[in-house]
Amino acid sequence: MSDAAIKDNPVVEEVTKHDVSSVVAVAGHPIHAMLVAFPIALVLSTLGADVFFWWTGDPFWARAALWSSGFAFWLGVLASIAGTTELLLVKGIRRRAASWTHAIAAMMLMSIAGTNWGLRIDNHVEVVLPLGLFLSMLGSIFVGIAGWHGGKLVFDHGIGLMVSNND
Repeated sequence: MSDAAIKDNPVVEEVTKHDVSSVVAVAGHPIHAMLVAFPIALVLSTLGADVFFWWTGDPFWARAALWSSGFAFWLGVLASIAGTTELLLVKGIRRRAASWTHAIAAMMLMSIAGTNWGLRIDNHVEVVLPLGLFLSMLGSIFVGIAGWHGGKLVFDHGIGLMVSNND
């Protein structure tokens, strides 16, 4: 990318002005970005399993929701650790308000996911309707909110992008 192209692109210009390099990365790729796909998919899978349980009454779906909600929570904890570390250690990330909005939405999501899983541990069949289904829907809404703000960090603020001046 030429110097003229950098000056014409405000996102690239902002990225190069403040260091937003990941400190929790493998070969320059942020671990947080790699990990978040799993809890996102599992929160949505929990909702799907709850809907199928509601529709069929088959206890298999309640058991599937128990497992998917548990893995959503614990993989979300791992993604949260990586994201929080980035937030606290990288000044260029920390100084953006969108980073804090994303962090708050993600922590709300983690609270919902943990509650959803915790309620299912003792009796995963009886808790599905209506409370489990409600928590799964609420968790899916917060996946969208946290994902929206996470996307803004990448696409509007250039967080996690590897910018090169090489053509």
